[in-house]
Amino acid sequence: MSSAKTVEILGAALLSGDVEVVDCSGVLGPETPIIQLPPEFAKPTPKVEINKISEYDSDGPFFAWNWMVLGEHSGTHFDAPHHWITGKDYPDGYTDTLNVQRLVAPVNVIDCSEQSKANPDFLLDAAGVKAWEAEHGEIKAGEWVVMRTDWDSRVDDEAQFLNADETGPHSPGPTVDCIEYLLSKNIVGWGTQCIGTDAGQAGGMEPPYPAHNLLHKNNCFGLASLANLKKVPAKGAILIAAPLKIENGTGSPIRALALVPKG
Repeated sequence: MSSAKTVEILGAALLSGDVEVVDCSGVLGPETPIIQLPPEFAKPTPKVEINKISEYDSDGPFFAWNWMVLGEHSGTHFDAPHHWITGKDYPDGYTDTLNVQRLVAPVNVIDCSEQSKANPDFLLDAAGVKAWEAEHGEIKAGEWVVMRTDWDSRVDDEAQFLNADETGPHSPGPTVDCIEYLLSKNIVGWGTQCIGTDAGQAGGMEPPYPAHNLLHKNNCFGLASLANLKKVPAKGAILIAAPLKIENGTGSPIRALALVPKG
């Protein structure tokens, strides 16, 4: 079958509803949880602000629009390689220079929701990924891999979403060997439903923050604060995760969309 015919069939399936578009993004607004880091580690990202310019009034009688205060890594967002020091030297590691062909790809959804419900510090390791592959099929080069935890159910309560105490944040994520194994499969990127791509306690791993450290070292992408992964099958869907084309951008809020076949 020609590529033109393939696109034609996909277009028809989208129009008929045989392929459903699943919104994998959370709402971006003043109540969106924002990552909170120790002041000695990093400056804080400001809360999202939405300020009205006009809404059919004396400031603009025919139109409504707003201006925003917005961090690159706010809400459901994309981490470009330049976001982390290990990826700083890639000329295509910014949101305005990356290869957009890589942003649309099959997605593998690894369901860790039950484990994460029982243990907020649950870690997915390489053995867990291999067990998932034995059941669902091999993760292939160029594909997305995302960890379903249903953490998005907490998003309306920032304290629950961040889930921090005197020892730091507690949220599920990958181990070092998990990320190393996925990189050996030549994935395009890794995503989670938590505030960041790493587990809450990942600062104590070696190397620390392996998703950030190793993904971006290998010119791969990260996705955080994804939503509605319970609506996306383990295999068979396509994920569209496109950041804004910000000049020298290290990341961007995104509207992540999954194309899911019905039936």
